[in-house]
Amino acid sequence: TDPVDGSETSKQGLILNFELGPSGDPARVVFRLSGTGSAGATIRMYLEQYEKDTSKHGISAPVALKDLADEALRLVQMEKTTGREAPTVIT
Repeated sequence: TDPVDGSETSKQGLILNFELGPSGDPARVVFRLSGTGSAGATIRMYLEQYEKDTSKHGISAPVALKDLADEALRLVQMEKTTGREAPTVIT
């Protein structure tokens, strides 16, 4: 169940929910497989992290979310699973 809008979907991917720092600020990472089959399919990774410190709101997403992304990739063993050390596309 999506914690934001309450919608439900099954077998569409993997959601990792995190509580960060001493205040337990929420973050989540969503992995989805897109494509019509296993050949040429894409694994999409979506990152969301709450940041209450307004002085950090101007930090670029790749910098602000790097620690979250690294931890999620480690947990799902992405390199071991896919054989890739880095993404081929970042948007």
